[in-house]
Amino acid sequence: MENIGVTCVSIMVISYLVGEVLSALKVPDTWIPAAIGAIGGVLGVVCMYFIPDFPADNIMSAISVGIVSSWSATGLDQTIRQRVKAKKEGTDLNV
Repeated sequence: MENIGVTCVSIMVISYLVGEVLSALKVPDTWIPAAIGAIGGVLGVVCMYFIPDFPADNIMSAISVGIVSSWSATGLDQTIRQRVKAKKEGTDLNV
């Protein structure tokens, strides 16, 4: 069970990087979260078959774990962007 966190974080990092590539390719921002979710679902299924301790034992669960893990990349991205924006605008509360 020690691979659960590593696997989910790996899906998140890969999804984040895919999102950055899509952003650099000028894909509209409204499509990026859906693309990241789809990538996460696919990665979840791949991980289910190749990682013994993956926290899912059927395809639907694997897709769900992958999507949730990948969408956390969107949250990470927005957290970073909002913090940078707040610092530039001088509204950063240093919370």
